[in-house]
Amino acid sequence: MSDIKNVLGTKLSICGCQPMTGWFRDGYCKTEYNDHGIHTVCCVVTDEFLEFSKEQGNDLITSRPEFNFQGLKAGDHWCLCAGRWFDAYKANKACPVVLEATHEETLAIIPFKALEEFAHKESTN
Repeated sequence: MSDIKNVLGTKLSICGCQPMTGWFRDGYCKTEYNDHGIHTVCCVVTDEFLEFSKEQGNDLITSRPEFNFQGLKAGDHWCLCAGRWFDAYKANKACPVVLEATHEETLAIIPFKALEEFAHKESTN
């Protein structure tokens, strides 16, 4: 884990565990070749973003017990697909990003300047 870097070039921090997030459901926004969505952006979701995502066909609000997913609410920390966050950014619906917990692979899709603009100031949960 120590060799995995964030967008700042330092050790990747945990994104969140309440609810448990990440492609591997280990709290980290890590990725691997089977992660076609590239779930690497650690976000603090907002109601505005959640509604935007739902309108785009990705309902993160509704509980899905069959997938052990309780649904998200504003303030939750979540490893989001880089492309989905960038779509929200372009639509002026982006939510804050925890840079320390956002995987460096994100920079292949999103310019650092955009991430920095939405940097969340508090620590992860």
